[in-house]
Amino acid sequence: MTIDRTDGAVLVVGGTGKTGRRVVDRLRSRGVPVLVGSRSAPGARFDWEDPTTWRPALLDARSAYITYFPDLAAPEAPDAIQAFAEAAMDAGLERLVLLSGRGEEEAQESERRLARVADRWTVVRASWFCQNFSEGYLADLLIAGEIRLPAGDMPEPFVDTDDIADVAVAALTDEGAAGERHANRVYEVTGRRMVSFPDAVAEIGAACGRPLRYEQVSLDDFAAGLTGAGVPADVVGLLRYLFGEVLDGRNAHTTDGVEQALGRPARDFGDYVRSTVATGVWSGAPAGASRA
Repeated sequence: MTIDRTDGAVLVVGGTGKTGRRVVDRLRSRGVPVLVGSRSAPGARFDWEDPTTWRPALLDARSAYITYFPDLAAPEAPDAIQAFAEAAMDAGLERLVLLSGRGEEEAQESERRLARVADRWTVVRASWFCQNFSEGYLADLLIAGEIRLPAGDMPEPFVDTDDIADVAVAALTDEGAAGERHANRVYEVTGRRMVSFPDAVAEIGAACGRPLRYEQVSLDDFAAGLTGAGVPADVVGLLRYLFGEVLDGRNAHTTDGVEQALGRPARDFGDYVRSTVATGVWSGAPAGASRA
C-alpha cells in the first residue's frame, strides 16, 4: 500500500541493524509509518550497491535515517552519501539523519557531503557500541569464556545504541522549537565513562558471575583469526581500521551529546551490562530458557 507523504513515513536505511531496528521500534511505538530499507527484510528494498533501489525506497518517505554499509570509512562512502542525499532532496524529503563515525576523518567527509546537499540534516556521531559485546561475534566469544582482541588499556566511552536511537528519533520527529534544535547540527554521542576492553570484559564477567579470560593479541594475529573463521574481507578490513587506528586515544574522552539532544544523561556501561545479563544472551539462551 502506498503511504501518503503527509503521514510522515520515515525510511530507515539499514532498518535491521543494531541502531536501525531500534529506530524502527521507537517510530512504530509512536504510530509513525516506517519503511524498513534493507536488502532482504520485507519493506522498502534498499541496497547501497544498487542505486536503482534508492529512489523507489524514497518515493513514499518524508524523512530518512541513514546508516551506511559496510561503514562510512569505506572509500566509496562519501560519493554514495552525496548521491543518496541528492536523490532524497529530489524526492522531497524534509529531514535526513546520518549515523556517523566518531574520530573518523573518512566519515566526516560524508558528513560534509550531506550538509552541502540536504536542506535539513542531523548527524549522530558515535564510535564503539556497548551492544558490540552482545550482538555479534563478541557475544559468541563471551559465551565461550575467552576474548582475544588487539586492544589494551586504551579506554573508550562505549555508547548504548538505545541512546543513539533515541537521539535519531528525536531528530526525526520533534516539532516546533524542539525540532529546530536538531536542525543542521552534529551530536557527538558517548557513554558516561571511559572503559577499556579488558575492564569491560571483567565487568561483564562479574555481572555474569563467572570468570572471563581476556588476552591482548597483535592486530595481524587478530585479522588472521577472523579470516580463518570465514569473516568477510570487508569486515576484517573495517575491524583492522577500528582497532588499529581509531582506538588510538583520539576518542578517549566523553561528550554530552546525548544530553544536548535529549535533556538527560547518557546511559552508563554498567546499566547496559546489568540489563543485558538479565536477557541471558551471554549464557547463550534467553533469560529463563534453556539452550536446547
